[in-house]
Parts: sequence; structure tokens; C-alpha cells
Amino acid sequence: MSADDNLMIANVSRRRFLMGLAGGSALVLAARWDVALAGNEKAQFGAGAMPGGWVDDPNVFIHIDADGLVTIVNNRSEMGQGIRTSLVMVGADELGADWDQVRVEQAEGDHDKYGNQNTDGSRSMRHWYQPMRRAAAAARQMLEQAAANEWGVPVSEVQAGVHTIVHRPSGKELGFGELAAKARELDVPGRNALVLKRDDELRFVGKETGLINGELKSAYPKAIDGEDIVTGKAVYGADVPFEGLLYAVIARPPVYGATVGDFDDTEALKVPGVEKVLKVEGTGQPAGFSPLGGIAVVASNTWAAMEGRKALKIDWNLEPAGDNASYTSATYRESLEKAAQQPGKVVRQHGDLDTALENADKRVSATYYMPHMAQAPMEPPVATVRIKDGKAEVWAPVQNPQATRDTVAGRLGLDAENVTVHVTLLGGGFGRKSKPDFAIEAASIAEAFKGRPVRLQWSREDDIHHAYYHAVSVDYLEAGLDNNGQATGWLHRTLSPSIGSLFAPDPKHKGEFELGMGFNTMPFSVPALRLENPPAPAHVRIGWFRSVYNLPHAWAIQSFAHEMAVAAGKDHRDYVLDLLGPDREIHNLTVGDGWNYGEDPDLYPIDIGRMRNVIERVTREADWGKSTGKNRGLGLAFHHSFVSYTAIVFDVEVDDQGELTIHRADIAFDCGPQANPERIRSQLEGAIVMGIGIALQSEVTFEDGVAQQGNFDKYLIPRMPDAPKTLRVHLVDNPDEAMGGVGEPGLPPVAPALCNAIYAATGKRIRRLPVGDQLKA
Repeated sequence: MSADDNLMIANVSRRRFLMGLAGGSALVLAARWDVALAGNEKAQFGAGAMPGGWVDDPNVFIHIDADGLVTIVNNRSEMGQGIRTSLVMVGADELGADWDQVRVEQAEGDHDKYGNQNTDGSRSMRHWYQPMRRAAAAARQMLEQAAANEWGVPVSEVQAGVHTIVHRPSGKELGFGELAAKARELDVPGRNALVLKRDDELRFVGKETGLINGELKSAYPKAIDGEDIVTGKAVYGADVPFEGLLYAVIARPPVYGATVGDFDDTEALKVPGVEKVLKVEGTGQPAGFSPLGGIAVVASNTWAAMEGRKALKIDWNLEPAGDNASYTSATYRESLEKAAQQPGKVVRQHGDLDTALENADKRVSATYYMPHMAQAPMEPPVATVRIKDGKAEVWAPVQNPQATRDTVAGRLGLDAENVTVHVTLLGGGFGRKSKPDFAIEAASIAEAFKGRPVRLQWSREDDIHHAYYHAVSVDYLEAGLDNNGQATGWLHRTLSPSIGSLFAPDPKHKGEFELGMGFNTMPFSVPALRLENPPAPAHVRIGWFRSVYNLPHAWAIQSFAHEMAVAAGKDHRDYVLDLLGPDREIHNLTVGDGWNYGEDPDLYPIDIGRMRNVIERVTREADWGKSTGKNRGLGLAFHHSFVSYTAIVFDVEVDDQGELTIHRADIAFDCGPQANPERIRSQLEGAIVMGIGIALQSEVTFEDGVAQQGNFDKYLIPRMPDAPKTLRVHLVDNPDEAMGGVGEPGLPPVAPALCNAIYAATGKRIRRLPVGDQLKA
């Protein structure tokens, strides 16, 4: 590091800093690092491979006022997963800050300044844990050096306490705020000179908080947004206040790819409060992140805009939609099931599968179906845009602020530097808000009202009728068993439309990253194996949904492994442990997976020992093998995804009328090091409940290209009676492993574990989701 890469103390007031302005009188601790240092890490993997990469510049993330108030900038979107607490907590702990004197500032969309901000793929903590610690460690060491200089003592005698710097021999102390100016002329320590705290010196990181299996642990540090959320003070996308705000809604084509023909806005303009009706241009197919197009109604309030939309008369042109206009779920499912009986594109194979199946003592086969689903976050998409003096400002609950900035700039014909994206709290995301089409719509409308802010609001019906849907899937599996029930051959064909259809002509086959989500990375040790991917065309917008293609892959593989165990007459747990084979590390490239969630396969192999460990842990905690009695049973499933390991056991009962009761759910989870165990537990608990909804209720169907569900009366999500009566989370701490993802890997095993438990209780095999009324048949 050069001498120019020095820590600087800027004269910036807190108020003006929060406004993004310079000047004032308060002292703020800041620093600069040469971005070229990013080359010290492997850029082709992990955070370095993401657009914008990573930044560990204290000047960007750590600010200390003269009164000692510490502001830590959070560059990831908060959508309920707690990252505004967890990431700030990591920085505060490494710095030595008093949590009561820590504030969080949400970064605007700018990945050149803040590094990658796209909050998806369960990457936030695993990509930003180390950069945040380094930024905070640099700031701490500069404070320590400043104190040593002040006292005229060796820096080795100085140590950060809690919001103070202490001279150990004398006990003298100076506060963070008192030292900010003293650090102004000091050089930043090189990255190689940084000394991170030992685990036993950390006060927050890795510590359990909250009610853990009935025992109250420390409740410190408390969630940054917790009180505001429960008291209604939190600011979500629809909460940002403006004077002179206009409200807009859009009538969008009912079929993907359709366009506006003739329309009559006469009656809409008669609705009191309606100010304008205008056309919003779409881009056709493939849609990417662009709007679908339609007719916008702009009014002085949301109700007037919605009433005006009802009064519109629109003739939709279905011709550009092509086959989408005849897309019907039942027919499409039949076509996929038929295609699944034919060979497809081979993506992985070894051994002589045909001979293994032909010579098998017993053959088992099954076809599994998972429907379209909508993300349906509790806050539907919403965005406010104001365009003035050649610049645009966006306020929106987006997962990808940089994509929002770039696409809005492209739609408006502005340089990205003239677009500012303010990220609000997200009322849920699940992948929907990584697509900024709704912000582009708002910007398109705001162009007609220069200087006035326009808020575009999606209704729940808009959200479900025009979602980026989770891909419908059909999976066909066949296995050969020898006379001891051991698997000798494994065939798996998977069919789903690809997310790639959003961005280019429909590939009809899954991409490498989609196949890498538990399909070609299937860990079982079978002598002969063939994995195939027949074509499946897309007829709606396919988009990221929590856990993405891990959902259908885990659903099919884990359900089928249970069917194999039943056919072999073996205990399910014992059977799959044997099916996994010996403990070993599987390098992803050896199974044809060049993606590996963007991570280095040398650091993140598929570790069968870790997989075995979570299975054994969860079955032990769930008392696997216990007598359950009539109409009651246990079900197991497990999965490796987002470079973490999950296993789940359900204990369920189904009465004679087909009513399901989930008595208990146990989940064991290994993500390597645990930064914030409380939030990990919360994410896993949420995954269990969401997964129950996926298994039992959630489905979007289509008739002639039109979604048949529009609100929670028909698009069903789990209610309180559906939740487990007891839910226990068992965290497996592996501090020496590389850090894995948390937000998504808890979800894939839920549906198969639940349906395996249903089979154990009833003998009824579920192969089609959602379960719905199948238990009553």
C-alpha cells in the first residue's frame, strides 16, 4: 500500500453527511484505499466476480462524529432477513463500538462506490463479512495509533475497549470521538498489517441471542429496525412522504407479450381525482427487466387511479404474444410429462445405465410436478420517481439498486450519474424485487410530470397476475435396485422453462447455473447414472424465486430417494446415508457444474461428511425411529444449496378426514461460520413456514395465457394453523469452513420432508404439488 492511501478525518457534520453533502463542523473518521488492491483476491470467484466487486474502504463504510456517534453504511437491501443489523453488527464488533452509539445509513445505488449491492443468492454475509471486518479493523487500528501518539506510548500498549481506546498500563482512556481529529494525518495500515480480533474478543459476532429452544439468551444487540417495524415507524416503499405527490397504476396486458390495441380513456378521465391517462411502452419478448407495457392512470390518490383504471376500455392485441395466448397449465403439464418419457440433453453420466436398469432386481420410477408460484411479498412492488433539471431520483424497495439505476437511466436517456436510487426497507422480496421493471414504469410515467413526484403502486392482483413466476417443473426419475435393495442405476430427467428466456430467445433448456442447483450436483453414489434435460418452452416471465431451481430438484430427488427406501424395505435415514457413500469432497467440475453459486470449488466442494452430519444431527434431535402411533409419521429430506447444508424432519398426523397437523419440525443447518445465529434461526424458521405453503397450497395456474389467481383468496399461503406446533432449529457450527449462504438453503428440503412424513402417516404418496385436497381423496 502506498503512503497516499492514508486515513483522513473530514470535517463533515452528521446531518450533512446523512444528506450526502459536504461541510459542517463535526469530525468524521474516514479513509481511502486504492481500489487496485481488489486484485489481491481471486476476481473470478465470490464477491470479486460480482458486478462492482467488493470494497473495504473505511471512508465508504465507517464514519465517527466528534460526539462519538458511529455511522456504519449498509450496502445491502433489508427485506426482513436482518442484514441491516447483521452487517452493521460485524463492523461495530470489529471496531469496538458501543451498540447504543451505532447508527446505520442505507447506501444509495452505486456499485462503483459501495461494491456489489445486488441482494440475492444468499450472498450478503458470505461476500461482505470479511470486507466489513477489514474496514472496521483499519479504523480501529488508526484510533489506537492516534491514542498512542497522544500519550507518547508504544501502540502495543494500547487497545480498543468499548467505544474507547485504553492505555493498558495506566488505565487512561480516550473516546472514539476525541480521537477522530488525531487520526487525520496517520497512514492507513496496509491490508497485510491489519489484525482482526480473535473470536474470544468479539462481543456480538457468533453469539446466540433471543429465545433458543426455550432458554432466553442475551437479547443484545437488538435489531436496528425492530422497534420501528413493530410500531409502524419503519419506512417502506409506499411510506416515503412527498408534497404534491401523484399516484399511478397501470392496466397491463393479461397475456405475456400482448400489446395495447385501441383504448378509450373517456370514462377514466371523468373519475374525480384522475389527472392524466398515458401509454407506457413495453419491450415485448424477451422482456428482461423492462415493463410489460400498458395504460397508466395518474391521479391525486391511489383510489382514484384504481377506479380510473377500471373505467378504461382497452382492446388487447394478442397476436404478438404468439403461443402464450393459448398457454394452459393442465395442457402444459401433460406435454412436459410426455416429454419426460423421451431422452433429453445429457448433462452428466457415468457407467452403463441401460444395462443396470435392464439387469435390476427391481425398478422404481416416478414423475413429480411443481407448479408456477409467485413471490407475493407482503409489500407489492412500488416506486416513486421525480425527474427535475435533467436528473432523476428513485425511491423504491429494490434488491438490485445498481440495475435499477442503470435501467432507469437507459429508459430516460440519462447518464447513470444523473440517476439516484434511494433504497427503502423491503416488505419482503423473495427475488421479485431484484427485477426493477416497476421502477422503470414509474420513471416512464414521471417523464410526463417534470418536477412532480409520481408513485406507481402495484396492487396484489397486479403482483400475482404479472409476476416473474417460479418455473413450473416436471421431473422423471427411474432407479434400478439389486436383490439387497442397493441402487445400481439412476436416471433423472428434469424439465423447466429457463430464466434465460427473459434475456434472449427462449433456450428451452436450463442453463448451467440452473442445472447446478442440485441437479447435476446430486451427491448420491450410484454405479450407473444419467442426468438429462429435455426441452421446456417458457410462456410467462420466469424469474428468481427464493431457492430457485433447488426447489423442484430437491422435491423430486428427496421424494424419490424415499420411494427407493420403501421399495427396498429399508429405513429411510439408513438408506440415504448408505446412498451417499463414503465421506468425501466432490469437486463441482467433476460432476459438470462450472457454476457452484459463483464460488471457488476448491473452497466450496460438495462435502458428503457435512451432509451426513446434518442428517444424523436432525434425526437424532427428532428422535428418529420412535413409535408414532396410528396416522402419524416422520419424514426426512436434505439438500446442499448456496454452499450450505440442510436436513429437515417433520412429525405429522393426518386424521381420517384428511386433516393434516404438523406436530413438530426439526431443521439442522451447517453454513460454516455463523455471524449472527439469531438471524440464521429466524431465516430457517421462515423457510419452514414458507416451504409448508409451497408444499400444501401455493399455485398459479393459467388459462389461455391468463393467471387464474389474483389475491390471497385463491393464491393460498400458510396460515397459523398450518405452522408446526413446535419448531426447533439445530445449528451446526463449523468455524473453520468457508462461510455459506443462509437466506435460501433452508427452503428446498421442506416439501419433500413434509410429503415423506405424510406417506409415513398415511401410506399415500404425493407426487404433485401443492398437496391441496389430495389427502381428502
